[in-house]
Amino acid sequence: MKEKLLVLIVNDMVIFPNNEVRIEYDNTYDKQMIDIVDRIDDNLMLIVNPIEETVTSVTSFPKIGVLGRLKLKMNVPNGKTRIVIEGIERVELSSLTEEDHFFRADYQEVEIEETSEDGDYYNLLVKSLNHYISKVPYMGNAILSQLSGTKTLNDLCDLIVSFLPIGYEEKKKYITTISPIERAKYLIEDMRRDLKFVELEQKIDAEVEKELDDTQKEYFLREKIKLMQKEIGDEHNKDTEVEQLKKKIDKLKCSSKVKETIMRELDRYDSSNSNSPELGMIRDYLDWMIHLPWGIYTKDTNDLNKVKSILDSSHYALEEVKDRILEYLAVKQNTNNLRSPILCLVGPPGVGKTSLALSIAKSLNRKSAKISVGGINDEAEIVGHRRTYIGAIPGRIIQGIRKAGTANPVFIIDEIDKMTKDIKGDPASSLLEVLDPEQNNKFSDHYIEEEFDLSKVMFIATANYVEQIPYELRDRLEIIEISSYTEYEKLDIAKNHLIPKELEEHGLTSLQVQINDEAIMTLIRNYTKEAGVRELERVIATLFRKIVKNLLLNQDMSFYQIDNAMVEEFLGKKKYTYMENNMEEEVGVVNGMAYTIFGGDILPIEATLFKGKGDLVLTGSLGEVMQESCRIALNYIKSNAVQFGIDSKLFDKNDIHIHVPEGAVNKDGPSAGVTITTTLISLFTNKKIPKTVAMTGEITLRGKVLAIGGLKEKVIGSHRAGIKTIYIPEENEKDLDDIPEEVKKDIRFIPVKQYDDIFHSLFQGGDS
Repeated sequence: MKEKLLVLIVNDMVIFPNNEVRIEYDNTYDKQMIDIVDRIDDNLMLIVNPIEETVTSVTSFPKIGVLGRLKLKMNVPNGKTRIVIEGIERVELSSLTEEDHFFRADYQEVEIEETSEDGDYYNLLVKSLNHYISKVPYMGNAILSQLSGTKTLNDLCDLIVSFLPIGYEEKKKYITTISPIERAKYLIEDMRRDLKFVELEQKIDAEVEKELDDTQKEYFLREKIKLMQKEIGDEHNKDTEVEQLKKKIDKLKCSSKVKETIMRELDRYDSSNSNSPELGMIRDYLDWMIHLPWGIYTKDTNDLNKVKSILDSSHYALEEVKDRILEYLAVKQNTNNLRSPILCLVGPPGVGKTSLALSIAKSLNRKSAKISVGGINDEAEIVGHRRTYIGAIPGRIIQGIRKAGTANPVFIIDEIDKMTKDIKGDPASSLLEVLDPEQNNKFSDHYIEEEFDLSKVMFIATANYVEQIPYELRDRLEIIEISSYTEYEKLDIAKNHLIPKELEEHGLTSLQVQINDEAIMTLIRNYTKEAGVRELERVIATLFRKIVKNLLLNQDMSFYQIDNAMVEEFLGKKKYTYMENNMEEEVGVVNGMAYTIFGGDILPIEATLFKGKGDLVLTGSLGEVMQESCRIALNYIKSNAVQFGIDSKLFDKNDIHIHVPEGAVNKDGPSAGVTITTTLISLFTNKKIPKTVAMTGEITLRGKVLAIGGLKEKVIGSHRAGIKTIYIPEENEKDLDDIPEEVKKDIRFIPVKQYDDIFHSLFQGGDS
């Protein structure tokens, strides 16, 4: 028994003893195995043709294989590995095991007994081979020159079968058959069978040649003309092309009406003069019609758990849209007949709308097509040009369907809110037929001029602002709003998706580089300002590039534990800062709460008064809504001055100045009313408000506190600034469920319905 050797699995050829073959590999498994064999002194391996194409266990291997030697290994520029293997002898395999993903086996030589009949069969086989070569046109004489090197029937059988044009499965039989006499019988039988086919073919050719009629003569003449055209470089032949097009049309799964239209155009093409200017236009039309995926559908994945797993692995949070996809699949699976939904993902740039749509396609096992309609002002871009125009082509919908290759792809329409209308038409109106489930089963492109069924297509539109989507389109869309990511969501996305991805792309591992949570939050807060995570991904990539440069330039093999100091060392000074709650408690200064597409922050509002005539001065780049809030707050205080304990003479003899810091930044929105009111009351009553208190909500002239948006982002921004108590509108109490638990546990929330509740709490010592 010999020592264990690596087993090389060969699925498409048979390597015989005393035979050399050249093989190229491009898969990692085989390349790794060849590298191991190349490092062994004798370069030996066991070559096996498995019983079944897919190897599942050691039971997939036959008992007999070939002992081989690696004679040459060369890496070629196209990334493949080229090897030359020599077959040595048949061996019997035993003790097959799988170690480190590779199969290994013991082996022993197969004893081949020589008998008195070997010589007779040797002569008979040589005679049969000579006869076979003389009769078969595709068998060369090269094998005859090698016969002198064979001394035994065993070697002769292996030589002949390596040249014989028989199939892979047949050749496997010759490896596992030990007896040379049995193999000789197989060879003689295989050569006789092949000779019968050759003789039959020659007989048929002779009969056909005798019975040539005028049509067949014409065929042969045409073939000769083709050869002559090929010789002079004019290979294009319309007759041949028409025949090829007819075969393609016959295979189409379109309706008989569509097929009739295509055949009519083909007849026009066939009868047109080769110099006609229409010829190219007709040929282009035929090309489009033939290559559209008429009746070609992919099968949806019915495993809801698998779909959910794919969506969860590709996108963090976004539970609403994931649930909508699972609901669609569940109902479709239950009824086996359901129109595809027309979803519209609305949210700021970078939150993953397009990538989520692509993930939906992947999870459903559908092809995807994507177009962008941002800036389009010509309806022909959607529904195509009439064929009468020079250079006419189908619209982007049909172009996308052709590119997808199926009639039920996930079709992404990007930037649906950025279409424009002018004298060339209204592209939004042209999309109505596409996105209306009641009529898109008979969509007609102006160029195609035949109905194409779009009802199985899952359309997913994306937009930044729902208000800018044309109303007629909005009515047909299922709007799903995707808000900007919070800092904590960005932290999870960075840890679970971005950092592992960038480590791999930069050739790094977690054993070389690690980033602590505090450093990641610094990247999020001070080096990016965005709703999504695009810039965060770029910043992480920049950080890793600098580390890789250090590793290679300085041959620095140290472990990098990235903290805040190292972030600033690699990326420079902080680009962005948030409002810090480090002010002293002062009269007339109260913390408001701001919400932007980049997240939340605190918004201190300041007020002062000085002698004047009762004028109101507003500064800080305030928008119209905030200016109105200032006037409403002041008038509300004036009308309730007695209740608030304010001397009404202050209003007449002083000018009041309200300022919101960072004047260069435009600020607007209906949520600062209660903050402005509190700031003014603090000023008039000369009472300080704790700096750990913040508030949000709009106020009416009657003192009612109105609900606001973006509470989650505002609260997270306030938590970052050290706020401990937040007054929120009572109607927003339900939104507290969306706030992360690690934030809620540090903050006391006080829901208020009327401003009196805030006044009582802060100015009359209610529960502050």
